This record gives sequence, C-alpha cells and structure tokens, in this order.
Amino acid sequence: MSLAPQLKGLLVCPLCKGEVEIREDDQEIWCRADGLAFPIRDDIPVMLADEARTLTTDERTDR
Repeated sequence: MSLAPQLKGLLVCPLCKGEVEIREDDQEIWCRADGLAFPIRDDIPVMLADEARTLTTDERTDR
C-alpha cells in the first residue's frame, strides 16, 4: 500500500509548515528545510518531531 493521493497533497512539515518530499520507497517524509525525516509506519505518516531522524548533510543537499 501507499499513502492516499489526497493525503499527499495536504502534508506539510509540522515545524516550519513548509514543503515536504514523500519518499515512499524509504518509508519517510523529508523536510529539507528543517533537516528531518519523518517515518511512515503502516502507511501512516508519523509527523512528530520526537519521532523524526536528522537528515545527513548529503541527504539535505542532494536533489
């Protein structure tokens, strides 16, 4: 399964309210502005700062 298309259009970073990159293959949602990767668990985005991991320098700058 994957995230519902309707949900994808609504997702923003919970911290900066900015654009996010949905990386379904990695099961993560990235906010490059804040340098965080939020997990997707059982097709549910976990948009909590406490659950996010910090992006590496390469992940943050590579497009």
